[in-house]
Amino acid sequence: MPNFNQIRAILSQKTIGIAGAGGLGSNCAASLLRSGVGKLIIADFDTVSDANLNRQFYFHDQIEEIKVNALRENLLRINPFASLQMHAVKVAPDNIDFLFSTCDVIVEAFDAASEKEMLINYILTNYPEKPLVAASGLAGWGSVESLRIIQSGNLYVCGDGEREAGETDPPLAPRVNIVSNLQADKVLEILLKDRF
Repeated sequence: MPNFNQIRAILSQKTIGIAGAGGLGSNCAASLLRSGVGKLIIADFDTVSDANLNRQFYFHDQIEEIKVNALRENLLRINPFASLQMHAVKVAPDNIDFLFSTCDVIVEAFDAASEKEMLINYILTNYPEKPLVAASGLAGWGSVESLRIIQSGNLYVCGDGEREAGETDPPLAPRVNIVSNLQADKVLEILLKDRF
């Protein structure tokens, strides 16, 4: 089995794109950075709110900050030498190429089903060879045995595929973190496959 320095030597040469810096994106980014990934490109247009603190990698004194700026601050506390490209923009078909074309793997980390569908369709159509790690079904609590990864070609979907977040079934830290870490782990598996 390889040691961490051998793993980091490979991952340090890789670039991961993350579309969304909420519960999935912020926590996935932290796990990838801790694992030795060399460069993260993260895009999100939103600001930190009090309602985000139950599941996102932000702190109370960062409320009202632009998410990608606050996330940069937090990630640099993990690794002050990290290569981070943060974009305070809404991901849309007209900027996906600019944002993510150089990435080895892309992580879909949106809340809205329409945004998820837009990114997945765009990547599958324009970059079919590029691995895309998405998420669906992570609301509420419990039933963690239902969380899994389903693969279709270069698309990997993490979650239970059923439980949509809403007023009566809100996203909470444990399941959101499990799914974001399933995403991070799948990224590592893709990047390290056949290397050891």
